[in-house]
Amino acid sequence: MTAATITAKGQITIPATVRATLGVDAGDRLEFVEVAKGRFEIVAATQPVTALKGLIPRAAKPVSIEAMNAAISKRGADAGGRR
Repeated sequence: MTAATITAKGQITIPATVRATLGVDAGDRLEFVEVAKGRFEIVAATQPVTALKGLIPRAAKPVSIEAMNAAISKRGADAGGRR
């Protein structure tokens, strides 16, 4: 088990082995997720943008530029010039 001590300012130094396992370095963000009462998990909050690939499924049917322009025009007409 790896341990750390909290300073008077509420700060801790994360041990090198834990930083390496999480893949974090100076300046990276961490999230503390409560998984049970009094139990937290530390999750690296910095991921490369490529980690988002595949998050949103592809459309079943592609939408044409003409259809997009028509939808934009209709929405603009429905708004009556309001923003």
